[in-house]
Amino acid sequence: MTTWEPKSAVRAVWWLVLLRGILAILFGLFALFAPGTALLALVFVFGAYAILDGITAIVAGVRHRKDEPHWGWHVVQGVVSLIAGIVAFAWPGVTVLAILFVIAFWSIINGVAQIIESFAMRRRGASTWGWSLASGVVSVLFGIVLLAQPGAGLITLLLLVGAFSLVFGVVLVVWALRLRGAVDALADAGPDRRT
Repeated sequence: MTTWEPKSAVRAVWWLVLLRGILAILFGLFALFAPGTALLALVFVFGAYAILDGITAIVAGVRHRKDEPHWGWHVVQGVVSLIAGIVAFAWPGVTVLAILFVIAFWSIINGVAQIIESFAMRRRGASTWGWSLASGVVSVLFGIVLLAQPGAGLITLLLLVGAFSLVFGVVLVVWALRLRGAVDALADAGPDRRT
């Protein structure tokens, strides 16, 4: 019978946390210092995923055409996904703009919903309605800026993602090194027991 040893578990995973941190830092630096290239890479990753997803859906639909009455919808979904992937590779700029417009419209619709909710909160006497109103207004303005200046908005979004990834990566690296330090301290305290 084998018992779970915390020291062994930490020793086995600390380097995975470190690797995640290093990869996040590298992506963050890439996004901050080469945003155009990073954006293009993200579009190609999406394109590859969409093509694989489309092929899978088409194959699943065709294979289950005798068992599944709605198999045609799987094929349609697969074809749409396949076309989206091909467009991403053939016209990456169009794909980037499409993603930007989706984010912009989502931000505006979400902001309008928050503004409406803030007035409902005010009628109910909630003291935090002002924060909801401010959040909604910022969201609407952000969406409008993205629509008005899509190029600048897209680069700004990528820079924010890069900064977040960089900070997240540093946190993971520090955490991994602390885990490693804890393992070393436990190893100095006594031998690792295995049964």
